[in-house]
Amino acid sequence: MFDLKGLNSALSQLEEERGIPKEKILGAIEDALAAAYKKDYGKRGQIVRAHFDLSGGTAEFYRVKVVVDESVLEHDERGEMKLENPTETPEEGASLTYNEEQHILLADAKKIKADAAPGDEISFPLEAKGDYGRIAAQTAKQVIIQRIREAEKVSVLDEYVGKKGGLVNGTVQRIERGNVFIDLGRTTAILPREEQIPGEYYRQGERIKAYLYAVEETGRNIDLRLSRAHPQFLVKLFEVESPEVASGTVVIEAVAREAGARSKVAVYSRDENVDPVGSLVGQRGIRVNTVINELGGEKLDIIEWFDNPESFIAHALSPAKIKRVTLSEEAREAKVEVDQDQFSLAIGRGGQNVRLAAKLTGWKIDISAPSGESMSESPDGNKKEEVPQETLNEATESITPETSLTQAVDENTKEELLKTNEN
Repeated sequence: MFDLKGLNSALSQLEEERGIPKEKILGAIEDALAAAYKKDYGKRGQIVRAHFDLSGGTAEFYRVKVVVDESVLEHDERGEMKLENPTETPEEGASLTYNEEQHILLADAKKIKADAAPGDEISFPLEAKGDYGRIAAQTAKQVIIQRIREAEKVSVLDEYVGKKGGLVNGTVQRIERGNVFIDLGRTTAILPREEQIPGEYYRQGERIKAYLYAVEETGRNIDLRLSRAHPQFLVKLFEVESPEVASGTVVIEAVAREAGARSKVAVYSRDENVDPVGSLVGQRGIRVNTVINELGGEKLDIIEWFDNPESFIAHALSPAKIKRVTLSEEAREAKVEVDQDQFSLAIGRGGQNVRLAAKLTGWKIDISAPSGESMSESPDGNKKEEVPQETLNEATESITPETSLTQAVDENTKEELLKTNEN
């Protein structure tokens, strides 16, 4: 009846390529055989099930009836049980419409099985058939396809739920209305326009890394959402490049990111013998440069995280040198004083440096200089005071490409770090 060699080969292939267990496929075959049998030889309302023997290639068929207690059945005006098509499964205590093709009374069931109870199933063997009509065969085919799709969907969902919050690799399949569809092998994910790095372009067939931030089941499909602009994308890239971060020895405590432009990363070490900043920078900057290349040249400031807010805020405003930090705990506001020549550097291009520092620390930062100029930035990005345009122009002139690599490490610290790595 079946080509067992070919069937076993197909089952193994489905299990290997699509991750669908053989048991799932066998269940689909049994459902298909039962559907085909019922189509040609069964009666309306019957529950037909099949058991397929993979070793012998034979199938056995059963008619199943559910045991019901007569006390919960509906009766018509003459007191007789209704013999109608089955209704939805009733709630506990509700009446049940009786169907003789699907149900068997408890008293009759006990004659077949002494310990039968309401809700049990009683099976009755059916004569096996070898020939099925075209419609029955088509029904069986549809059942198998549907069951395989359902099993594959569950398999894919289980796989990517476990990968949520991590990096995935894929190939650009197509681009539609700014959204990029990424082929991950077993399924396709979407990289929405708003989750892309500004200014980045994608080509069909290009290999790409992204952060998987959402896995949702939507009807017949699975919706996988990717991001390259998410702050955690930066964290995961450093986990790949830095063994200390991957092992948990060095912890990335906070990230403030403006994708495609600049990011600040605050790190600390659980081991006093391990330099947290050096772990991310790498020997001669090889680790941080690898991450920068993946981000398309995005500038990175790597600073050491401090439990002391004054020190943390001062380091977060690097590469500017801070004169004094005064905190207001109740308002969670920090007043920062800098020398006149450091004011534009502390603000950054278009206020970017102080804006990222406020996001990184979670404090509102108010920077002032001896000339009376000042600028205030809150963690949510709402400016309270504006800086004159002349000052912003000076800030723009102060930021050069040479200061883009780990801006948060001052020059003396950077030289010491490189000497340590060389040794």
